[in-house]
Amino acid sequence: MKFSVTSYSFAGLTGSGKKQELELIALAKEMGFDGIEFAEIHPPAGENKLSYANRLRQEAARVGIPIVAYCVGADLLNDFDREISRLKTEADVACALGAPLMRHDASGGYRREIRRQRGFNEALPTLIDGYNAVTDYARTKGVRTCIENHGFFAQDSARVMAIVGGVADENFGALVDIGNFLCADEDPARAVGLLAPYAFHVHCKDFHVKPGTVLAPDRGFFTSRGGNYLRGAIVGHGDVPVLQCVRLLENAGYEGYYTVEFEGMEDPIVGVEAGLRYLKQVERVLHG
Repeated sequence: MKFSVTSYSFAGLTGSGKKQELELIALAKEMGFDGIEFAEIHPPAGENKLSYANRLRQEAARVGIPIVAYCVGADLLNDFDREISRLKTEADVACALGAPLMRHDASGGYRREIRRQRGFNEALPTLIDGYNAVTDYARTKGVRTCIENHGFFAQDSARVMAIVGGVADENFGALVDIGNFLCADEDPARAVGLLAPYAFHVHCKDFHVKPGTVLAPDRGFFTSRGGNYLRGAIVGHGDVPVLQCVRLLENAGYEGYYTVEFEGMEDPIVGVEAGLRYLKQVERVLHG
């Protein structure tokens, strides 16, 4: 098994100024990760994304750790042509980073689309066309693309499968986030079992879960689509069946990176290190 960490896990450090984005590469290496993923990149003032991406790639080469994926937001259901153009430039950034994989979202959010009375079945052809256009372009850059179960609107395993099956392109697959299914109130193990054959990349995220039938917790929680309460947890500390999900992915022949994604209330260094230790324990259980 190979382990990476997403830059998003260190948002508490970069947001407070304790770490610069460029420094996360060496930090990931020091922590014992095999790779690093960037969730967006944020060039310093006066520098464009391509130039900055090249600097990040050079730093990764210097440190001796690969940039394994690049994740960006997207909203294919609003201003379609402009979004496709923008996402093609993001594929250029992924190429400059040396990242072999780019994830982009399907839409800006579940609730917005429902307000506009545009349900998933009506939106599906547009989403398929958008992902086809982006992955066709990304292929020319040596970059594969994928959709994550992320953002409420396309979060369920059935919806992700509908998009992957509709695109039907070997350059396009799924980023399986084992925790995010809880945002759509879906059982993670069941969902991972369905999507494992299509996995290009994996996020290992964990959540503490409280039912919506109780009083809302005080801090750090948000609501799922069905009104349950979720709070980011250290991988292995929450309610996601991490061992079971990883076993399903391994049994399906997944050979990519398992990426620690931490968004809990604990210190990021503590949370990320503990998550990696837990995943290495999972590896020993599964592979000896």
